Amino acid sequence: MDGSINIPLAAAKIRKHAIDAIYSANSGHPGGSLSIADILAVLYFKVMNINPQNPNWEDRDRLVLSKGHCSPALYGALAERGFFPVEDLKGFRQANSYLQGHPDMKGVPGVDMSTGSLGLGLSAANGMALAGKLDNKTYKVYVILGDGEIEEGQVWEAAMFAAHHKLDNIIAFVDFNGLQIDGEITEVMNPLPIDEKFKAFGWHVDIIDGHNLAEIEETIEKANHVKGKPSVIIAKTIKGKGVSFMENKAQWHGQAPETELYEQAIKELNAQLEVLS
Repeated sequence: MDGSINIPLAAAKIRKHAIDAIYSANSGHPGGSLSIADILAVLYFKVMNINPQNPNWEDRDRLVLSKGHCSPALYGALAERGFFPVEDLKGFRQANSYLQGHPDMKGVPGVDMSTGSLGLGLSAANGMALAGKLDNKTYKVYVILGDGEIEEGQVWEAAMFAAHHKLDNIIAFVDFNGLQIDGEITEVMNPLPIDEKFKAFGWHVDIIDGHNLAEIEETIEKANHVKGKPSVIIAKTIKGKGVSFMENKAQWHGQAPETELYEQAIKELNAQLEVLS
C-alpha cells in the first residue's frame, strides 16, 4: 500500500462500520470487533500483499479470522479496502445479504477462510502456510485468535504442528483483551501465561500494545524476518476499544446497542474521525 494511507483513520472507519453493521442487524459482536480494528487496519492498509480486483490471486497474502464472530470488523476492513461496496455493510446478517454473521469464503470477496467454530482457524492457516512452502510461494498467512478461543485444545495441536513443520510463513495474533462472553478469561479457563505456552510449543513470541499502530507494524516486520519457526504476536487490547461505554465490558461481547446507545457510539466515533481526517 501507499505509505501515505492514513492508518488511524482506516482503523476508526473500521470501528464505525462494525457498529453500524451490528446495529442494522440488531445482532453481532461489537466488543471483539472493536478490539482488533487497529490490527486489521495495519494488515489491510499497510502490510498485506493483496489485490481487491483479484481477491483469489494465488500469490496474495492470506488472513484467517479464527474468531469469526468478529466479522463486522473484517467486513469493514474489506469494504474500505475496496473488495465490495461499503453500502453493502448495512445488509449484515440480513436474509438477502451475502454478509453472514461469520465469514464465508464462498460468498464474500476477500475472505480467505470460512470461520466461526472457535479453535479451527489456526489449523486452516497451517494448511495454507504448508501449501505455500510445498509450492515454493512467498505469501504470508496471518491468523487472528481470541484469548478466550485459545482455551480450545485444537489451538495447541495446531501450534505444535506449525512449529514441527517450521512454518515461518505464518504469523498469528492473539487478541488479548482479557474478556470473553462469560467474563474474565482468567476466571472461565485461565490460559495464562500465553507467551510462555507458545514459547514452549516452539514459537517466536512478541507482546505488544494492540492499539499502537507503529508497534503493530514494526512487530509484523520483525516476525516476517524470523526463520525456521512460526511467530505469534500477543496483542494487549481493550474490548470495545473506541466506544467509551463498551470498553472493558464483557456484556458487549455479543450484544447490539439499542438506539440511544448506538447514537452515542456513533457520536464518539464521528468525533474520532473528524480529528483524524
